[in-house]
Amino acid sequence: MKNDRHPSGAPWRNFYGRFRGKTIRTSQQDYLENDLLPLSPGAISWEENPDRNPLDLNDVFPGKDVWLEIGFGGGEHLVHMAEVYPDIGLIGCEPFINGVAMLLGKIRKADVDNLRVHPGDVRDLFDVLPDHSLSKVFLNYPDPWPKKRHHRRRFVTPEHLLPLHRVMKPGAELRVATDITDYVRQTLEQVPPAGFEWLAEGPTDWRDPWSDWISTRYEQKALREGRTPHYLTFRRV
Repeated sequence: MKNDRHPSGAPWRNFYGRFRGKTIRTSQQDYLENDLLPLSPGAISWEENPDRNPLDLNDVFPGKDVWLEIGFGGGEHLVHMAEVYPDIGLIGCEPFINGVAMLLGKIRKADVDNLRVHPGDVRDLFDVLPDHSLSKVFLNYPDPWPKKRHHRRRFVTPEHLLPLHRVMKPGAELRVATDITDYVRQTLEQVPPAGFEWLAEGPTDWRDPWSDWISTRYEQKALREGRTPHYLTFRRV
């Protein structure tokens, strides 16, 4: 019978995408070697935390509400939120190490201290987040996996949405930004059954960005290529 566990004790989880690009600049290597570990929110990996003990977020962000960005890309939005909301604790999760390096450079430049980084799979983070611990979650321009046979790889599937629901507070807000119309379709089909309600009352509620939104490089690329951004807001029931 096939072993369903990694030697570390972790469950086997398929991961689709890249962990690393072709090159890491010298300055980015400096960020990774010197800045990443101090910005850890705690023991998340199975090697560090085989018993899956919950993180103490009050120790990480004393007295603060905590927000999460899943797949932060180059980090523009995450650092922007940290600057706009200094009284909020933010966690960014991104497995692509080149994006992590870009974020670390932005953090060093902005000199924000209310941001922590997990350079890995968000499912490992979900394992150790306490129930009802997140007040807001961002999913900005997630990998679209455009081929139909790959749609199960998208974030908006029960494998991700059910643990996300568990770690969000009742009434917490989930924001999804995407330029892919079929991703909008799947989001509206999958997110509400996972325990969320869509807050749109009219077309402007998905056509217009949030008041604190910053347009990322991914969004600018979408606009240049003629695709329309959609901004979907849900509330955790």
